[in-house]
Amino acid sequence: MSTQKPSIPKGTRDFSPIEMNRRNFIFNTIRSVFEQFGYQPIETPAMENLNTLLGKYGEEGDKLLFKVLNSGDFLSGITESELTRDNAAALSSKISEKGLRYDLTVPFARYVVQHRNDITFPFKRYQIQPVWRADRPQKGRYREFYQCDVDVIGSDALINEAELLLIADQVFGKLGIDVIIKLNNRKILSGIAELIGHADKITDITVTIDKLDKIGPKKVNEELAERGLGAEAIARIQPVINLQGSNDEKLSTLSELLRDTTDGPKGVAEIIEILSLAKIMNISSTVELDLTLARGLNYYTGAIIEVKAADVAMGSVCGGGRYDNLTGIFGLPGVSGVGISFGADRIYDVLNELNLFTTATASTTRVMFVNFGGQEEKLSIEMASKLRAIGINTEVYPDNTKLKKQFSYADSNRIPWVVIIGEQERIEYRCILKNMATGQQDSMPMGEIINHIIKV
Repeated sequence: MSTQKPSIPKGTRDFSPIEMNRRNFIFNTIRSVFEQFGYQPIETPAMENLNTLLGKYGEEGDKLLFKVLNSGDFLSGITESELTRDNAAALSSKISEKGLRYDLTVPFARYVVQHRNDITFPFKRYQIQPVWRADRPQKGRYREFYQCDVDVIGSDALINEAELLLIADQVFGKLGIDVIIKLNNRKILSGIAELIGHADKITDITVTIDKLDKIGPKKVNEELAERGLGAEAIARIQPVINLQGSNDEKLSTLSELLRDTTDGPKGVAEIIEILSLAKIMNISSTVELDLTLARGLNYYTGAIIEVKAADVAMGSVCGGGRYDNLTGIFGLPGVSGVGISFGADRIYDVLNELNLFTTATASTTRVMFVNFGGQEEKLSIEMASKLRAIGINTEVYPDNTKLKKQFSYADSNRIPWVVIIGEQERIEYRCILKNMATGQQDSMPMGEIINHIIKV
């Protein structure tokens, strides 16, 4: 009788030691930049109450929520007619009260409201945790993935938006990834909707034009028509979403086009100020005003930010924006926030595709001592302890076995240095230090190991 091979759900992954070392390199790089700007860490539960999550991400987002069945007999109290009735939504609400978080922003808003008496505004937090979406798995898109969020809440100042652009610039600069930072404003999008006579369809318009780079202009126009826009309105929106030129040229044209709309002029003014502040901050990445950028999430009210890798065909690796009304949904109105989220899994894929991971991310162990047993083993253990005491990750091979096997272990685990202490070396209090990358072996006094490794 054959045994079925174990597997994991589609859209999830196991991570090997080398993959975890690389992922931790990404997390540590992002965390270090967050902390340089004064952001503090928090964590929230993997599960939230569904009434916290539903209605915050738009109709499409709600469909992607993973719902968790109630504990115990979740069908208790459900009638037979309810089980056979074609009403999944009603049944779902009775058998499931919780869901896995879709992002970190909505749980953060819930956290702020719940702990409002314990925090000081403006509140600057970062959060690095997994999220879940019932999406169709594909390259760069997973059902379980990590987000690295940074938000400031309780401040309307646009310096926050500019600072987030700088944070993105510094993170990707440290990772060695060339990026394009795209910027837009929800108020500009509202002005465009008003300009073409469909202010009531702002959500339909933004969700659709946000797909422009994925499905192309023809499909976007077809979807706009399906969502109730007439041919004249669709024609009027084309010159706006296809606007070309420098940021200044685009803003000049927009100022004229949107001058009589309700929200458009304010959105243009906000973008102008953010770009002015970003210039003072000497952001080295390209910052581009992209009028098709909408991100499709209902809670954005001002600036919208998205970052794409310049050299890899992949979706956004970072995105976010300003949200004025999110905490109001939970009973705390009038508190504005802005933040961005780094997609660690997509960043990993970009670094991997561009071969940008350094050898330092290959292993946490820097030095391995060969084990010859007896007095040589004891001296190796003693020396390994001295290396660990000064912060050098070190291990001693546990078994006295063939050298070939021990070297193979070091090579497989990408340990850069191997120390050999044989009988003669022990007597002379010397060692042989082998560079596993080059194969070079150097004999030296025991006390020089540390200086040699640190120097190299």
